[in-house]
Amino acid sequence: MGHEVVKVLVVDDEPMVCAHLRTILGSAEDIDVVDAAHDGAAAVEAVMRHRPDLVLMDLRMPGVDGLTAIECIMKLDQPPKVVALTTFDADQYVMRALRSGASGFLVKSTPPEDLIGLVRVAADGHTVLSPVAMRRIVAASSDEDAARERAKALVGKLTERETDVLTCLGEGLSNAQIATKLFLSEATVKGYVSRMLVKLECTNRTQAGLLAYDAGLVSR
Repeated sequence: MGHEVVKVLVVDDEPMVCAHLRTILGSAEDIDVVDAAHDGAAAVEAVMRHRPDLVLMDLRMPGVDGLTAIECIMKLDQPPKVVALTTFDADQYVMRALRSGASGFLVKSTPPEDLIGLVRVAADGHTVLSPVAMRRIVAASSDEDAARERAKALVGKLTERETDVLTCLGEGLSNAQIATKLFLSEATVKGYVSRMLVKLECTNRTQAGLLAYDAGLVSR
């Protein structure tokens, strides 16, 4: 059985970047670039029109920027996965995008052969973020204190087991890896993750992983 086709929307104010991404992603049989948008307002409209599975979103654009667009998109019913596009990885904006619900980020200079794989991973609902990159972003973040207080309060709602699972998420482990580490079945881990996301008011694993950092469960 073949892969489901992943519908991707590319958003960048530079047509060259859109063309580049469209060419690379279009070369994969299971990826369909449904549209390109050049600012945040057009991006939100394109999401409503095409209902893509995944949006690659540039953060710095004139007019409505990517952050505002991500916040709007996350309020939609069944929003797509969003991956932030950035020129350099220790970007303040990236942290804000992740807190707003982006499931990861890609540096625009990502080699073409890696890009297709990362898009598939993101469309599957996984985090597109290496633990190293996560640490660097958290370190560059300025809103530390407020985030720490909020995270500690939210983590206080979790059971001990859920806290263990959250710590593993912060370390960038997959469900299978968490299952092995905590001697649980993968289905049980899935259940923990779903319940935890609700308790923590997180839209996805990436936001939960960030909370693990903020609450001090994962050392930087």
